[in-house]
Amino acid sequence: MLKEKFIEYIRYEKRFSTHTITAYQHDLQQFAGFMQERYSQSDISIAGHSMIRSWLVDLLSKGITPRSVNRKLSTLKSFYRFCLRQGFIHENPMAKVISPKSSKGLPVFLEKEPMEKLFSRQGFSGGFEGTRDRMILILFYTTGMRLSELCELRINSLDLSKQTIKVTGKRNKERIIPAGGYLCDQLEIYIKERGKIFLKEQSDKSSDHLFITKKGKPVYQRLVYDLVHQYLSGVSSLEKLSPHVLRHTFATQMLNEGADLNAIKEILGHANLAATQVYTHNTIEKLKSVYNQSHPRA
Repeated sequence: MLKEKFIEYIRYEKRFSTHTITAYQHDLQQFAGFMQERYSQSDISIAGHSMIRSWLVDLLSKGITPRSVNRKLSTLKSFYRFCLRQGFIHENPMAKVISPKSSKGLPVFLEKEPMEKLFSRQGFSGGFEGTRDRMILILFYTTGMRLSELCELRINSLDLSKQTIKVTGKRNKERIIPAGGYLCDQLEIYIKERGKIFLKEQSDKSSDHLFITKKGKPVYQRLVYDLVHQYLSGVSSLEKLSPHVLRHTFATQMLNEGADLNAIKEILGHANLAATQVYTHNTIEKLKSVYNQSHPRA
C-alpha cells in the first residue's frame, strides 16, 4: 500500500516526529474514508484534483477551520509529491487545488504577573510529583521548548556545568539551549528527587528520561499537557492553556525585553525567521495599546 510506504518514508528517511506521523496517518485515513463514501474508491493514489476539492468543500461545510483544512492539504501535498517521485503517479493532483485563505491569529501568551503568581503560590505538593510538575513548568517557561522535546529529554541532555541543554527538535535536528543559573539550580533539586524514585521503584531502572512518573516510567505527552493546563488554570482565565502557550510566552517576553529576533529563532528551533516574526506583532499591539492610553492626541 502506498500509504504505508509513505509513512515509512516520513518516519525513517524524513525522521518526522511521532506526533506529526500520527497526524499524517489520520489525515490520509480521513481522506480515504471520504473517497470510499463519496466515490466508492479508497485508493487515494487515483484521486484527481476535483475529488480533493470536493473533500476540501466537505471539510469546510462541517465547520473545520481553514487553518486545519490547510494542514490536511499539506499532508496530501507531501503524499502526492512522494508518489510522483517514486513513479507511482504521473501527475500531481494537488497542482490544481487552491488552499483556502486563513486568518493568522496572534500567538496567545501570558503576562509576567500570572507567571510570577504561578511559581510563588503554594499550589505544588511537597512530594516528587509536585517537584516534577514545577520543574516542567519552569523548563517550558525559561526555554520555550516544545512538548515533544521536553518529554524526550534525557539526563545526559543536560550540561549544568556549561549551563546548556541539548534538545532534539523536529526532523531530529539538535540544538543547544542556554540554561541560566536559576534554571540549573532548579534542575539539580529535581534530579535529586528523581534519584529517590529509582531507589524505591525497580520497574524501569534503565530509563534515562529526565521526567518520569512516580513509578519510574517516562512521562507521556497527554500527562504533561494536562498538568500544564491544570496549573495554568489557577492563574489565568485564558481558554487555551497549553505547553505551547508557555512557548509563546517565552518568546514574547524575550522580545519585549529586547532580545534579538535571530537569537529567539535559534532557541526555539524555527527553520526560518518568518516563523519567529509572528511574535513581533504582539509587541506592536502592546505598543499601540500603550500609545492609545497615554498620548493626549491618540
